[in-house]
Amino acid sequence: MLDTMVRFFQEGGPFMYPIAVVLAIGLAITLERFFYLAAVRHRNRTAFEKGILPLLQRRDYRQAMKAASNSDSAIASIMGAGIGRLLNNSRREDIEYAMEEGLMEVLPRLEKRTQYLATLANIATLLGLLGTIIGLISAFTAVAAADPSQKASLLSESISVAMNTTAFGLMSAIPMLMFHAVLQTRTNEIVDSFEMAGVKLLNIVSDPTNQSAAA
Repeated sequence: MLDTMVRFFQEGGPFMYPIAVVLAIGLAITLERFFYLAAVRHRNRTAFEKGILPLLQRRDYRQAMKAASNSDSAIASIMGAGIGRLLNNSRREDIEYAMEEGLMEVLPRLEKRTQYLATLANIATLLGLLGTIIGLISAFTAVAAADPSQKASLLSESISVAMNTTAFGLMSAIPMLMFHAVLQTRTNEIVDSFEMAGVKLLNIVSDPTNQSAAA
């Protein structure tokens, strides 16, 4: 596959360079988002499962609030918003609203730049098509002024070069669409973990056997 892409690039026209730039930007975004989401997931799991959740299960809400405040993880900020309302003796609905507000603040950071991959994939495809069309126009223009005995070979060579641009654009766009889908799935998994943590907190608060302990 790599050898094919290199051959297409070498045999293509000037539009190969902007397509290559778009591909490089897409790969950079993919790597940055992949490592960022992996780090977020690791910090969330550590902060919640090893820090906040055990304290909530023991109904030690003040220590849970302290643990959330001392953590820089996304889930800690969401849980901290809910626990803060809990310590103020707020209703279940108020606790839920507070966590939803915290989720809305965190979500843009999780989805940051991911949507660019779909846009870059479309740009790469369109650049490939544009390069092919311009190449075909140039090919037919050159063939019109060429010697009749050379028209067939010149036309076939020019069309081959022009089609390389479309091929390279598609070979750049398809992986970026796949990367976009993978990153979007990872983001949704993290959001689901936030919602599950919020449900656990609300279930602990709503358990009637723990009302005296919570007080």
